Amino acid sequence: MIDDVVSVRDLAQRVNGALARALVGGERTAFALTIALLTRGHALIEGVPGTGKTLAVRALALALGLEFRRIQFTPDLMPADIVGTTVFNPQTAEFSLRPGPIVANVVLADEINRTPPKTQAALLEAMEEARVTIDGTPIDLPVPFIVCATQNPIEYEGTYPLPEAQLDRFMVKVSTGYPSREWELELLRRVAGGFDARTLGIEHVQAVTDASEVRAAQRAVRDVHVSEEVQDYVYRVVAATRAHPRLALGASVRAAVALLLASQAAAAIDGRAFATPDDVKDVAPIVLAHRLIVQPEAEIEGISADDALRDVLANVSVPRA
Repeated sequence: MIDDVVSVRDLAQRVNGALARALVGGERTAFALTIALLTRGHALIEGVPGTGKTLAVRALALALGLEFRRIQFTPDLMPADIVGTTVFNPQTAEFSLRPGPIVANVVLADEINRTPPKTQAALLEAMEEARVTIDGTPIDLPVPFIVCATQNPIEYEGTYPLPEAQLDRFMVKVSTGYPSREWELELLRRVAGGFDARTLGIEHVQAVTDASEVRAAQRAVRDVHVSEEVQDYVYRVVAATRAHPRLALGASVRAAVALLLASQAAAAIDGRAFATPDDVKDVAPIVLAHRLIVQPEAEIEGISADDALRDVLANVSVPRA
């Protein structure tokens, strides 16, 4: 088992190193994407335009060496544009299945909140069951499979906020903001030295792994030991969100499972065969915050889901073991 988690740690380091060639100051984004990948989950990246959301997903696909598809979500996008449809062939007088862009290893759902709920719902089966159904015919998606969605938190005109059921399908959510002065100067230095995001896969980011190694790493993560004390801590953190006076909606049972799986992945990334309460606390903000709904009066006071979650983590006792 030790060799397995060491292999996961080495893989994560290689992937993060490849992402660092494209992202400046994006360590937390890279960590969240790696957690989603290793747990067979999906990632939501939120940030204002021009903060590297799409770039991060493109770099991830290149680093993994896997098939990549980008879906630009627009108000007129239809479910069939995502999952595919049947096409009539006049030469054979038969219908054939034409899979949509969702049938890929890494799928970028760009500006996911710009399409109506009916089209957003087309992703639910794919994200939950790793398959799609086209005119009654199920099609298994490739393994590994990860959906990375982006959205802009500022511009609300012409957008459709993701429903709770959709948000709950994302293993992690991470926010990208403006970099610090140091990191933005580093970005400018790179651009002055020849960095060009348009030639990302030619000059900057090369594949550092393959599908079989990723699948092996996903299996190894599931073997990371989680003691009963840590399991109980996961439950108490999730239960505390449901009882928090500032939250109208706490974390779901799916969120508790996600928190445990993400803790296993965090331990493996660190090269350990066991998860600790610190792993739980480290991944809780990216796993739980987007699943919480703040009470309207608390929101008026400027309290966010992140604030409530910090309060939960500060007040739930941590096991010694």
